[in-house]
Amino acid sequence: MSARFPLVAVYADESCLGNVREKASPGGAGGLIEYQRADGTVQRFDFWVSDPATTNNRMALQSVIETFGALSRKGAHLSVRFTTDSRYIVDGMTDWVHGWVSRGWVRKGGAIENLDLWRRAVDTARDGGHEIEWRWVRGHAGHAQNEYANHLATRAAAALDTSGGLVPSGFDAWYEARAGSVTKLAEPDPFPSADAFHPSRSLPRSAATRPRP
Repeated sequence: MSARFPLVAVYADESCLGNVREKASPGGAGGLIEYQRADGTVQRFDFWVSDPATTNNRMALQSVIETFGALSRKGAHLSVRFTTDSRYIVDGMTDWVHGWVSRGWVRKGGAIENLDLWRRAVDTARDGGHEIEWRWVRGHAGHAQNEYANHLATRAAAALDTSGGLVPSGFDAWYEARAGSVTKLAEPDPFPSADAFHPSRSLPRSAATRPRP
């Protein structure tokens, strides 16, 4: 199966300063969004958000919410390749949420951590009518776009600021400044072809069921 709609490549990451499980810490999420123009050139945009008291997993979910909220504003259906180093997101969106929704947002092992954001993430990603490929890459391994998304997220966590939506990307300048000094930084991923797009199964309708009392 190939892409049915205009293709968009997203690279998202999250950061939490301290990231102590039992204690919320300042955190950020960032993303790089790539489109391909008719002439083959790639146009890039960035976003970032922050929270003064959060966790890594909550900011990973926030990266999904921010991405699909931005992509859906113009009402166009898109084929979205969402790349992240968070197994929490990839496993959750391709597997866990299907079981949770079928049981009324209940996990077999008990309460669902971050239920509020899981529901928002599923609704936001699904309601735009997009087809989505959830793709995992290893973090901190020199993947150019993932390292840049991490840069956006950690900067947002430190500054506790937000981009206020999509803004023109600083990726090219960032990459040029680091490519010569960081030997493990790989060449940027090329923009994917429509034939290389493999959508994951559609997300369930979370509003069709409600948590059990």
